[in-house]
Formats: sequence, C-alpha cells, structure tokens
Amino acid sequence: MLSSVSSDAHTWNLVYLQLLLEELGWHVVNLGACTPDQVVIDACLSHRPNLVVISSVNGHGHLDGARLAEALRGRPELRTIPAIIGGKLGVSGEVGGAHVHTLLEAGFDAVFEDGTDMRLFTGYVAALGERRYAVAP
Repeated sequence: MLSSVSSDAHTWNLVYLQLLLEELGWHVVNLGACTPDQVVIDACLSHRPNLVVISSVNGHGHLDGARLAEALRGRPELRTIPAIIGGKLGVSGEVGGAHVHTLLEAGFDAVFEDGTDMRLFTGYVAALGERRYAVAP
C-alpha cells in the first residue's frame, strides 16, 4: 500500500516509489496524493497489505504521518502490518532529530528522512519481502 500524507499533493514521488517497489517484486496499490487518513485505513482493511509506505514531500510528514500511524495502529487488525514513512518530514530542513523519534513513537516501523541513501530503503523493503516469501507455502 503506497500513499502520501493527507496534506501532500505531490505525485512524482509516488510514481517513483511505485516503480521502485514493483522492481523489487511488490504488487503496489497506489492511493495517490492528498489521501485522507480514513481512506488509507479503509484500503488497508480491505487489501490487508504486507507493507504500508507513506511518502512526504511537502514537509508535513511529521504531523500528518504521526496522526496516520496512530490511526493505523489504533486498529487491532492493522497493528502488525509493517508501516514506513519517508521523505521531507519537516519544513525547517532538520534531519535526525525529534521527527524520527515522534514518527517511531506514533507507530511507524522505520523512518527514512530526505537525503537517506535509497539503498537503506530498498534493503529494508527487500528484507521484508524475503521474510514474507520465506513463510509462504
């Protein structure tokens, strides 16, 4: 499941991430830009994804993302789905600080800030895929 945060109208990042995830072997449901939290929750309930990827370009990822993670983790049936967020998480350009901690506390399993080497992201996602396929019949 791929989406932006509710206030983010950017789509180029979602297209890039969808292509990257598909190249890594994932089937992607791209919910698009400015996706309300409840739409993400409802899509997760109906699709039961193996991974939720949230992207932020507008710098409000730390606010909208935290709210979304808390809503996602507030549903017992969605608590174990890996959820990650990345991109520009704040408007001040700060890196490595409170935003990462806040988003992890809210319920994300991993946070990839703007400027993170994409090999860390692809490695993380690939490891999830390997784990998923390792337990498949």
